[in-house]
Amino acid sequence: MTRVVAQGTFDLLHPGHIHYLTEATAMGDELHVIIARRSNVTHKEPPILPNQQRRNVIAALEMVDAAHVGDESDIFAPIEMLDPDVIALGYDQHHDVASIEQALEDRGINCRVERVSGREPQFKGEILSTGDIIDRIIDHRTSDED
Repeated sequence: MTRVVAQGTFDLLHPGHIHYLTEATAMGDELHVIIARRSNVTHKEPPILPNQQRRNVIAALEMVDAAHVGDESDIFAPIEMLDPDVIALGYDQHHDVASIEQALEDRGINCRVERVSGREPQFKGEILSTGDIIDRIIDHRTSDED
């Protein structure tokens, strides 16, 4: 059995997330998703929704076999626990593949790291970014108040 791990913030679920998880699912037989803890998100604005809520939403998706909230201090701890064959990265995730591969090797974890393909909007106005969704909500709510 090929175990795949995907990871991300998954603050507001959108079609880009579904594309990522669908492609990750196709890389193996079992998909585990690690939800980044709010306290560990430093490369962008932290998520709005609580860790457990984001985990529960991802766990409810049919293609996901299990969802886990990441470790508080060691982002590789869940990887060691799950012992995956593949780590699937989103096409635009900030992670450096070579750095991840080195960290895996240093910990004696034998798995490959693959990036999924990108996805273009399929119709006018489709939003594939949590930040863009938040911006649209703010713009919409602000313009309604005027």
